[in-house]
Amino acid sequence: MNFNKAEFFRAYGEFSQLPKSDRIEIAFAGRSNVGKSSLINKVFNRKNLARVSAVPGKTTTINFYSLENIYLVDLPGYGYAKVAKSDKVRWSGLIEGYLHDDRDMRLVFQLIDMRHPPTGDDIHMINFLIESEMPFAIVFTKADKLSKREREERMAGFAAEIPYFDDIEKVEFSAQTGEGAEKIRQIIEEIADDE
Repeated sequence: MNFNKAEFFRAYGEFSQLPKSDRIEIAFAGRSNVGKSSLINKVFNRKNLARVSAVPGKTTTINFYSLENIYLVDLPGYGYAKVAKSDKVRWSGLIEGYLHDDRDMRLVFQLIDMRHPPTGDDIHMINFLIESEMPFAIVFTKADKLSKREREERMAGFAAEIPYFDDIEKVEFSAQTGEGAEKIRQIIEEIADDE
């Protein structure tokens, strides 16, 4: 699979605009400012495939990227406080509508900032994925910001904070160093090869 060939396909601001699912989809979810755009750019070896913003909460649409026989779907970040209530309602409608829709969803990469305990929104999302029996993996972003000891402490913390932690596939990731990018590519390739 040539990851450099991933292309922006389309952005949708309302759930009603989403096209019917016609191929397998892999989604990226996480709170605002967790580094979704940076991760997408790193995994697909592109500087500006996903626009990285200095302002959290900037991704207000569901963005579809196409790669061979799959769609990679960037969901709006959740949990950013400085956003109008009407926007929050629209985003949650977008995210929930998308995740509840009858789509060929094979995996959700749930991103969590490795430096901090998961937020209430993160846990809510993980519980939703578990209850929906939706396959997911957790990507711990910004791993380069922690020392080896701090990482070990945080992973021990996550084990206590995240339900079913031992049963979940986990990737430690850094957009700066590229750590974890190859593992994410392998997971995507395995899913695409199952077709």
